[in-house]
Formats: sequence, structure tokens, C-alpha cells
Amino acid sequence: MRPDFRASLLAIAAAAALAGAAARAATDPSSATPQAPLVTVTKVAQTPFVATVEMTGSLVARHEVFVTPRIGGLAVTAVGAQVGDKVTKGETLVTLDHSALDAQVAQSDAGIAKANAAIAQAMTQVPSAEANDKSAAAALARAQALKATGNATQAALDSATAAAAAAHAAALSAEKAVTLARADLAGLEAQRRQLDVNLADTQVKSPVDGVVSRRTVEVGYVASTTGEPPFRVIEDGDVEFEGQVYQGDMIRLAQGQPAVVALPGGKTVKGRVRLLPGEVDKTTRLGAVRVALDPDPALKIGAFARATVETARVRGLGVPETAVLDDSGATRVEEVVDGRVKVRDVKTGLRFGGMVQILSGVADGATVIARAGPFLNDGDAVRAAPAEAAAGGSVQ
Repeated sequence: MRPDFRASLLAIAAAAALAGAAARAATDPSSATPQAPLVTVTKVAQTPFVATVEMTGSLVARHEVFVTPRIGGLAVTAVGAQVGDKVTKGETLVTLDHSALDAQVAQSDAGIAKANAAIAQAMTQVPSAEANDKSAAAALARAQALKATGNATQAALDSATAAAAAAHAAALSAEKAVTLARADLAGLEAQRRQLDVNLADTQVKSPVDGVVSRRTVEVGYVASTTGEPPFRVIEDGDVEFEGQVYQGDMIRLAQGQPAVVALPGGKTVKGRVRLLPGEVDKTTRLGAVRVALDPDPALKIGAFARATVETARVRGLGVPETAVLDDSGATRVEEVVDGRVKVRDVKTGLRFGGMVQILSGVADGATVIARAGPFLNDGDAVRAAPAEAAAGGSVQ
């Protein structure tokens, strides 16, 4: 083989080898220069923050009124309401048997009529007794005059004196008989009025407008003025939340602050703080807070509930909670500057809705890694991708 032909073959083989090596380098990642990791980033921006105080407790009646009979020992003949019914002031809830009272009323009326008759009869005796009194007094005066002139005996004077005294006593007795008869009538009339009160009390009525929260009576029960009342009524149907709050949070609470109360099942009801703790339990260091709630049929006294009270609302720099790294008591975020990580110590404030307020340490508009972690160090090179554009394989 000629020397020039052999040289050509060697040149072709060398070129083919170089091309194959280049192709393998292009397809083999292990042979390429490593790229910086891709991270999801977000901007530090002005964010609304709401400070809250949370507490657990129960639903209670704002004012619960006990409806109790004022007369006992009578059987229940009718019940006029069920639990959950709306009632009005003066509405009859329980009717008691008043047949025995009706008989007493009839007897009382008869006694009053008899007393009136006795008064009338006694009054008829007064005029004749007064006339006899005057006549006897006149006879005594004549007898005294005659005795003074010697024309009457001492016996005649004594007889006239006795007759005058007897007539005067009879007149006084007639007047007293009228007074006693009238006193008897007054006593009977007082008894009659008491019977009227007792009759009225056989209609047990609601003293307020409201909603029946409990009923413990049925027809046939015997009413009692002691023990469990037959009805309980929530005045005006007002149901509140009563919760326990730690003493350290009390200074943040004020009357009128808005609140949201979560009920079992996920339903929420709005309200406002109505009463603050008047005292703190010396053992638990907790105090009772009352939250007035908007009317809602789902509110049932005794139910468990959780309240969130809004104590403040501000705007400030914020980042997602995942962007904040708590490390050995220090709070940091990882800022991305010119493709490199800058670990910043920050001071945080409120936390709300998955966001953390940044009080200092990083500027408004700065770019930070959305999900901070210990795998990156200060000065590491990274490739930044906004949260909405982050693709699979990025460092989260």
C-alpha cells in the first residue's frame, strides 16, 4: 500500500474517533459540568395580617329564665309548649287543676254575701239604739232636776241613771256590731282576693319573650314550687359563646372585637366580644369571656364550640411560613441574590393565613426561597424559578 493512501486512512479513523467521543459526551450527563439546583422562589411583599386570640368553650344562654309555679300541690292539666318553641311574655305554658279553688271561691262568695247581710242587719239596730240613748239621757236630766227641787226621790234618780247608762251602752254596742261586721267582710274579701291570685297562678306563664330550652313537665304531674322548674326559657332567644382565655391573652381583648365561632360540623357564626373576665382562676389562670352571637337556629346551648377573636389588623412585609427556617433559636430566610443564596437573620411578627410577618432583616421585594431548608448554604449557586412556574425536579 502506498504511503499517502495509508495516511489518509489514519486521518479518517482519527476524525471518526473524535466525533464518537463528542457524541458520547453530549449524551452522557456524568461527563457534563454539574448545573446549579433549581429552587422555587417568592417575593417579600406587603401582606395583611390579623392578630387573633383563640379559645374553646360552650354555647350558653345570655339570660335563662326559670318558669316555676307559685302554687304547689295541684295536678298539671295542660302543657302549652315544647322545647324549641318561641313563646311570648304572658303566654300560658302550664295549666294546673283549679277545681278545688273554684269550690273555695264559691264558698268565699257565700261568706261575703252573709257578711254583707250581717252588716245591713247591724246597721238597722243603730238608729233605735241611738234614739233610746238620747231618750234615756233626757229622762236622767229631768230626774236630776226634780231631785234638786225635792220633787223626786233618790230611787227615781238612781233608776233614771241606770236606764241612761244601759241605753248608752246599747248604742255603743250597736255601733261596734256594725264595725265588727264590716271587719268580717274585709277579712272575707281579702281571702277572696287571695283566691283570685291562686286561680291566676294555676296558669303558669312565661315572664319573658324567648325560646323554650328545657321542659320537664307532663300532664298529670303534681306542681311544686321547689326543685326542677317545669320550663326554662332563653330570653329573646339570645345564645352566646362562653370560653376560657389564658391571663396572658386578656390584655389583647376588648369589648366589641369581632369574633368567629366554629360549631361542630364545620358551621361558623359571627359575633362580638360582650363581656371580659371579671376574675382569674388562681389555679388555672383562666378567665371567662362571653361572645354575643348572631341569631342562628344551629345554636344549641351546651354545645362545644371554638372561638377566634380578631384583636388587631395590620399590613406588613410577609413571606410564606415555609420560607422561614427556625434554626437553634435563630430565624432565617434564604434570599437569592445574583443566582446565589444569602442566608438572612430576620425578626418575625404575626402569623396569619400561612404567612409570616417580617419585621426586619430583609427588604421589601427581595427574592427568597419559598421552601427553606438546611440543604443550602450561604453562597451556594441556585437557579430561581417563581412559584407559579416551578417545574418537577426543582429543589423545594
